[in-house]
Amino acid sequence: MSQIRILDGGMSRELIRLGAELRQPEWSALALMDSPEIVGRVHREFIDAGADVITANSYALVPFHIGEARFHSEGRSLIALAGKLAREAADDTTDREILVAGSLPPIFGSYEPERFDPSRVHDYLKVLVDGLAPYVDVWLGETLSLIAEADAVRAAVAATGKPFWISFTLADDAGALEGGEPKLRSGETVAAAAGWLAGSGAEALLFNCSRPEVMARAVAVAAGTFRERQANIGIGVYANAFETEEAEGAANETLHHTRTDLTADRYSRFACDWVEAGASIVGGCCGIGARHIHNLARSFKG
Repeated sequence: MSQIRILDGGMSRELIRLGAELRQPEWSALALMDSPEIVGRVHREFIDAGADVITANSYALVPFHIGEARFHSEGRSLIALAGKLAREAADDTTDREILVAGSLPPIFGSYEPERFDPSRVHDYLKVLVDGLAPYVDVWLGETLSLIAEADAVRAAVAATGKPFWISFTLADDAGALEGGEPKLRSGETVAAAAGWLAGSGAEALLFNCSRPEVMARAVAVAAGTFRERQANIGIGVYANAFETEEAEGAANETLHHTRTDLTADRYSRFACDWVEAGASIVGGCCGIGARHIHNLARSFKG
């Protein structure tokens, strides 16, 4: 087995576990405002669990969560704080190199490709990129629902000279769970997304914030597309733990319940399927905590 890179897990549930208050609409951004020291603790717990990559807590630092006025008045400083906290946790680790990923979320809301506005997206992405750039090693456009969102991320980070990864969220409704063709939440196929990515300059294609059951087929399709294109691009997965009926709705409306059956051992078994299908990067999204990441590290790194 080739070396597997371990990502961290979901930030929000770990913040709550360690005592941070989270509420909508600010969600995980609230911890940066009220308890940034807990954000740093979450990063360190993921590193201690075995993560090789930690992601700056910038996902909710968009107008959708913190409001338009606050984004323009405080956004840049909060984004920089998110990057700084992750960088400090990575640099405090002396036994191995830890990479910091700069989270570039869907600007207009998760799971809502119909809200994407190409005329406005770059104004918001520029604030995120400028704030995170001094602290991150790699850009991570994540939970993207359509190819146009990914292309906006590509354009936004081009001038930084830093590598970028693109992570799409997949349709995981009943049809997808029954084995339909893997698709993004926009309805675009994974094959089309992988084809676009093969010529984008991205270093990796990932799939995140979808149920673990739909991931292996998407990985296999992406791997096949990259072989056809002779594209040397990594593939990764970090699934969520949302219950079925809640995974089908918008991701930002409330605190979703998480599955009780998705233990650390079971999640690792899913990850073995992803690796067998062609993934070389594995981690966790919403509801996947430090115990899950510890199990992944133990499974793949010994």
